[in-house]
Amino acid sequence: MTAIVLLPGLDGTGELFAPLVAAWGDRFRTQVVSYPRVERLGYAALADRVRALLPLHEDYVLLAESFSGPLGVMLAAERPQRLRGLVLCATFARSPLPLLRWMAPLAQAVSPAVLPDRALAWGLLGRYATPSLVVAIRQAVSSVSPSVLAERIGAVAEVDVADLLSEVRVPVLYLQARNDRVVSQRAVKPFMVLGERLRVVSCAGPHCLLQASPGDAAAVISTFISSLPKTSE
Repeated sequence: MTAIVLLPGLDGTGELFAPLVAAWGDRFRTQVVSYPRVERLGYAALADRVRALLPLHEDYVLLAESFSGPLGVMLAAERPQRLRGLVLCATFARSPLPLLRWMAPLAQAVSPAVLPDRALAWGLLGRYATPSLVVAIRQAVSSVSPSVLAERIGAVAEVDVADLLSEVRVPVLYLQARNDRVVSQRAVKPFMVLGERLRVVSCAGPHCLLQASPGDAAAVISTFISSLPKTSE
């Protein structure tokens, strides 16, 4: 059975993967990674944490959502022995919002944790918002220190791992959310350097695609994984 290592979005809790994991059932062994809720860590430090958790004795696929996309690229570029593929969802190789560089110093004051539910729902879910999804997102972001969220927003403002994409050798699936209000459709452009190794699938859904449309996302990811060649033992 193929393992899937799931790297979460900005909240870092991993709790928001529950709908996707439920949609998969027992088709895959899932390993949900969570990031510290009170320790401020940038991309390099988080990569060190995740690297230590990667499977050593079984084939696996790395799935990186939103904030974690650069982490997925960083780790895949190291060519871990048992990595079979990389799935990227609603994410980026370069900062998706150039204005973040100027807004980062204010990030703690405008932390997602203090935004009203209506604002969270508008940005992350749009017309796909449901009361249960809004509650789940609120609980996740509220469980993380505002200073940690601010650190992550600052990291997004500065990140650029596009040069590492040429080192990625495994097949890559990029899930693009057509109704994304956070990450522009143009964010996929740097990934085009992957050529035939890249498959882009456009899905109807918001930035929180894996939460709003877990069944559709699970089906696309399952098809991608079934097409992957096995690594040599």
